[in-house]
Amino acid sequence: MPRSLEPLDLGIQIPYHFRCPISLELMRDPVTVCTGQTYDRTSIESWVSTGNNNNNTTCPVTRAPLSDFTLIPNHTLRRLIQEWCVANRSNGVERIPTPKQPADPTSVRALLSQASATSGAHVSVRSRAAALRRLRGFARDSEKNRVLIAGNNGKEILIRILFSSDEEAHELVSESLALLVMFPMKESAQCVSIISDPGRVEFLTRLLFDSFVETRVNAAALLEMALTGSKGTVTITNSESIFEGVVDLLRGDPVTSQSRRALKIGTKALFALCLAKNTRRIAVSSGAPEILIDRLASEDFDRCDAERALATVELLCRTPEGCAAFGEHALTVPVLVKTILRVSDRATECAAGALLALCAAEERWREEAVAEGVVVRLLLMVQSECTERAKRKGQKLLKLLVRDSWHDYSFANSDGLACSEVVPF
Repeated sequence: MPRSLEPLDLGIQIPYHFRCPISLELMRDPVTVCTGQTYDRTSIESWVSTGNNNNNTTCPVTRAPLSDFTLIPNHTLRRLIQEWCVANRSNGVERIPTPKQPADPTSVRALLSQASATSGAHVSVRSRAAALRRLRGFARDSEKNRVLIAGNNGKEILIRILFSSDEEAHELVSESLALLVMFPMKESAQCVSIISDPGRVEFLTRLLFDSFVETRVNAAALLEMALTGSKGTVTITNSESIFEGVVDLLRGDPVTSQSRRALKIGTKALFALCLAKNTRRIAVSSGAPEILIDRLASEDFDRCDAERALATVELLCRTPEGCAAFGEHALTVPVLVKTILRVSDRATECAAGALLALCAAEERWREEAVAEGVVVRLLLMVQSECTERAKRKGQKLLKLLVRDSWHDYSFANSDGLACSEVVPF
């Protein structure tokens, strides 16, 4: 292999020995294998896990067998690379951060065992919570660590710890909950085991009113994950308190990172709850319409959250109570009209669907929409490259607005219309 490389666009040369032999990119986390060769950790791990034939057992450079898959961090080379980055900072080179070392499998198993222990001379809530905090630190460091924890039955252990803990052991409850929501909950059996158990749902509902915001947000996150993962096979009953807790998360001022996370999780949880038809009335009585429009008007949402919020608005507008609540809010029609062709295709589709339901319900909202300039936006919308569902909703709304007679249209309380379909996220 050549001992020098062509100059980069930056006008500088990366020393050959700073580049990974596999990716030819600057190494960020150099590690040495048993043959003495050094590679970037990500590249050699990918080589070992996805190599063809016998490649996963040989050294990419020497082709010698890899008898030991231990990866030893090359701290000296990493420091040299960092010093080189600093020296070339004026040329646009950013210093690579010191990488977090992967969690040791033995340590992970020991910590999970310590966290789940319920008897013994040295078992205490404090020691169990300390083990969970260390595991949480590992999980924050990398996806690889999260895979390692999950691969050691971590999610099942955390579910067991959370729902078998006394609420008075707040530290243990909050730590197990915070760690559990860091893992994807895609297994429907796990989700159903949470959301179909009235005792577990009641426990999470109480946590929605905890004195610590983080615990409240994490409880809402787990409820949303369980609802979504159960794929609509389970409906929560007696959900008034759940809606009250979730809607309350949307009321905070999204200035701090914690408040922004509360806003995001609250929006996701509210949408997941409103997918069930029989819960939408409860969402309306819990004040969801007012807070959703206020947040949309203040532009507190990012694009994805705005789409979810608008999808929730459309779902709630399918009920007479929802139409009435949204229609009475002075900002509803202006916000929905303004959203069309402004945020995204999906936001446009949901805004048009919500307006269709509102305009079909009462003439005064049709007049307000026309005054806000909805006709021009709809004409542009049906000629744009937005989704076919959005165009169908726009065409229905245009026909509704230009007809002299309105009594033939009643969309507000219908889920059967293809033009009103709301696709889950």
